[in-house]
Amino acid sequence: MTQNGLNTDIRTDWSLEEIKAIYNKPVLELIVEAANVHKQYQATGEVQVCTLLSVKTGGCSEDCAYCPQAARYNTGVDVHKLLQQEQVLASARRAKEGGSTRFCMGAAWREVRDNRDFDKVLDMVKGVNDLGLEVCCTLGMVNEYQAERLKEAGLYAYNHNLDTSEEHYDKIITTRTYDDRLGTINNVRKAGISVCSGGIIGLGETDEDRIGMLYTLSTLEQHPESVPVNALVPVKGTPLENQPRVSVWEMVRMIATARILMPKTMVRLSAGREQMDVTEQALCFLAGANSIFTGEKLLTTPNPDFDQDKAMFDLLGLSPRKSFKEETLPQTV
Repeated sequence: MTQNGLNTDIRTDWSLEEIKAIYNKPVLELIVEAANVHKQYQATGEVQVCTLLSVKTGGCSEDCAYCPQAARYNTGVDVHKLLQQEQVLASARRAKEGGSTRFCMGAAWREVRDNRDFDKVLDMVKGVNDLGLEVCCTLGMVNEYQAERLKEAGLYAYNHNLDTSEEHYDKIITTRTYDDRLGTINNVRKAGISVCSGGIIGLGETDEDRIGMLYTLSTLEQHPESVPVNALVPVKGTPLENQPRVSVWEMVRMIATARILMPKTMVRLSAGREQMDVTEQALCFLAGANSIFTGEKLLTTPNPDFDQDKAMFDLLGLSPRKSFKEETLPQTV
């Protein structure tokens, strides 16, 4: 079905050639098309505000080439064991007071283990959920049983990024496979938890790799409810420390293509936002981004704080999206 020249069906059968044709459009034409899709499916002046807290920092056994928390790299990140629940709840309360409606907890684990630390995380999930925030976790790989336990505790969303294309993946990570990533996403989906999955650009990948990652995300049986688009923040001590900064036009191209392919998805302008001025961020919102992380840090990298973002929202006429909004919307057929 078409409306005003736009296809209004949500598709999961995109071809690589179709995605390539969208991605390679002249950038201004691409922004206009994405803005039209965005207006059709989303409240355009509304942005989901999320806060991310590292509840267990550093010491990870993975070898992700971009990550300052990998134990094998000397990046100056202090290793911290799992935070106490009251510390986490205090951060969640501050985030809510600052305007966040989603609170994400990240632990530098390769995978979840059925132990006391996981039990503590489940208690954290319950506590944050009781504050009226959407609770998200990113804890590494989870099996079906663990995903079910997280759901029972009140977890709303689970983040597990693909990072890059399947073809480029083993140049960035060798300690787990692309299929491992997809398996975790599948386990989360089966448990009835909202899926948050995107990737990072600036890892030395090609445009074909960026298109390939978007192809994988947009042809999942069900689109992720949230797709973070991250620009690499190079960290001294990691293998990618000398990678050049990604330009705003590269971010815009990724965000706009994601918006067209996955119209109902929240497309999150994530890591790298600290290096963007308000004009560059406005271009990303125009291209279809409707979610950000706010607060001083994204796990271990700098991020704009609440006051900066409030000033930007006021300038651009944006307002924070309410918690659990999609649960109160009428279902469309």
